[in-house]
Amino acid sequence: MSDRNKQINRGELIDIKSLIGDADGGDFSLDDILAEYGHPPKAPAAPEELPGNLVAFPGSAHPPSGETPAPPEDEPLEDGGFGEEEPPQEAEITPFPKKRNPLSALVHDLNQKADDYADRMFEEDEAIDKAEVRRLERLIPGTDQEEEPDENAPPRQWRRPKRQEPPPPDVPPQELSKRYGKGLKWMRTRALLLLLLTLLALIQVLAPMAGAAFPDPLNQPHAQYAVSAGLLGLGMLLSLDVLFTGIARACRLRFGMDTLAVLACLFTLADAVRLTLSDEGPLRLPYTLVCLSGLFFLLHGSYHKRCALRLSCRTAASAAAPYRITLDPAKWSDKDTYAKWSGGQEDYGSQIQADDGAQRIFRRFCPLLVIGDVAFALMASTGGGHPERLVWSLSALFTATAAFGGALAYGRAFHKVARRLAPNGAALAGWPGIAASRSGCCVLITDGDLFPPGYVELNGFKVMADFSAERVVAYTATLIRDSGSGLTTLFHNQLRTMGGLMRNTSGLQYHEGGGLSANIRGDQVLVGSASFMKLMEIRLPQGLNVKNAVFCAVDGKLAGIFALSYTLPDTVFPAMESLMMEKVEPVLATRDFNLIPAMLQQRFKLAADKMAFPGVERRRELSDPEQEHSGVLTALLCREGLLPFAEAITASKRLRWAARLGAALCCAASLLGMALAAYLTSMGAYTSLSPLNLLIYMLTWLAPVWFLSGWVHRF
Repeated sequence: MSDRNKQINRGELIDIKSLIGDADGGDFSLDDILAEYGHPPKAPAAPEELPGNLVAFPGSAHPPSGETPAPPEDEPLEDGGFGEEEPPQEAEITPFPKKRNPLSALVHDLNQKADDYADRMFEEDEAIDKAEVRRLERLIPGTDQEEEPDENAPPRQWRRPKRQEPPPPDVPPQELSKRYGKGLKWMRTRALLLLLLTLLALIQVLAPMAGAAFPDPLNQPHAQYAVSAGLLGLGMLLSLDVLFTGIARACRLRFGMDTLAVLACLFTLADAVRLTLSDEGPLRLPYTLVCLSGLFFLLHGSYHKRCALRLSCRTAASAAAPYRITLDPAKWSDKDTYAKWSGGQEDYGSQIQADDGAQRIFRRFCPLLVIGDVAFALMASTGGGHPERLVWSLSALFTATAAFGGALAYGRAFHKVARRLAPNGAALAGWPGIAASRSGCCVLITDGDLFPPGYVELNGFKVMADFSAERVVAYTATLIRDSGSGLTTLFHNQLRTMGGLMRNTSGLQYHEGGGLSANIRGDQVLVGSASFMKLMEIRLPQGLNVKNAVFCAVDGKLAGIFALSYTLPDTVFPAMESLMMEKVEPVLATRDFNLIPAMLQQRFKLAADKMAFPGVERRRELSDPEQEHSGVLTALLCREGLLPFAEAITASKRLRWAARLGAALCCAASLLGMALAAYLTSMGAYTSLSPLNLLIYMLTWLAPVWFLSGWVHRF
């Protein structure tokens, strides 16, 4: 090291100018020299004044006004000596005031909060025993959390509430079954006779087209008119009951397709009589063929509906205390949920007599059709200068608007569904319950739905040496009874065979791990699955190979093992499939601690991932027999198991969809038929609006309704 470097390291004063002058070439600046020896260059400052946003550092060349600058450290003092060398101290830095951007300030604050949270998170993570967490996750089954309703969301019922009609009297199903069964055979016979009359009218129309001649005097036009009038009059006599029903609806201002059929028959009969008595007129046949066909389908649909009502009422009356299915609003996850609960036959007779969904659509649409038919008939006849066409126009318009599928849209579909449900002990409770099925998204499934009585058996049990068999069985049966599990009957029967008695419990608790705990006569009793025993640190026998069992522990010691055999009914799989097809989510509201999604999926291959599994307390609430339910009845069940429950839900949703779609097709056919008939009658096109052409049009629109009503029960 050079002498000059040594002098600098010793803190001795050196003339900077001499350093610069001694440098080779004299090209080094003061900044270069200070940078080389580890001293950063100082920014030059104005000798007189500083900028307004600068603060003078201690020891700077410009001290604040009114103060005497301190002498330099190496400068000789007044007494001729040098100041003592003090240890270096950290310089006190005063930050410059800065104008911070609000956005950058916000980002800085967020980053600072994130760093603080990360520090605390790692501290908490270090304090958690990860082995214990993995143990709890392995032993405690996962549960689903329901969605909380949004307080800011608009109310679910955005439509104006409908005016409630007074319900029919609540007649017992047994009495209604007898009432609907009267005259069914004669009704079927009359439908066959109407079909025969329709075939005769068809022959009357097709014979001249095929070149066949009727014998004399039937080959005369007036004789043909008289035959048409006679066939139609006889057909109206055979279907007086359904015609009177249509007239009664009109008197109550509740028009339906049967009302339009009555008007079509009356105007067609008047047209046939006028043609018979008139000496002049066009050579055309009245619409007897179309009206007879309409009467046949009307009577046929009414027969199907009465058969369905009789069969449903007879099924509902087969059990004195059937299960009731209701659609409870916002029961699970703010969704309307189907629930099955024990009850009676109340309100079934009232709901089954209510108007069906197709009729409710018709009574709003058919008055417009009646007004339109009368208006177009007057315009085509009197308004067009042809008053003689008035009766024909009315006959054509009302015949074209009386759709054939009016009685079949609901009646035939309901009969198909009732025949599907009756063997399984299920009966739909009329249209009020069917209409509510639109919002049904979930269904509560309990222990008895998956495993009805007889499908869970006790294969045997083992009691440890320190306990008596009666005491262990009594303790286990008592806790299972108080929990409301589906195993109650099984353990109660076992206790009765041993001559034991139930005990009184206190402090009953339900654990998420799959077990129960209570205090019985000073003993702390635990009852649950193997996972629950491991969770509570109860030692189990080595090599225990029991797939499904109930364990009982008393005061921290294993007291007994009860081996169970679960047999899933074969009907559960198609029942689950039908619910999934209708997008109805199963919600496991089970109380048997062995019935968890993992067990159902591993043992029975059920799609447990598509089922909701609430927490233990929520499952108890959903399966509480004392909870409130909706007042609208969907169906009655007279048998145990999941199949009748699922089929009733599926049938109600499909029947609602089929009835409304069929009614919509009938309305579309009537509206289009009215438009075509109005145009052709105004043009006087007798040939284009012939009975055969009109029959083909009506049958074309009947086909989708017919196939739809025959498809609804195929699930």
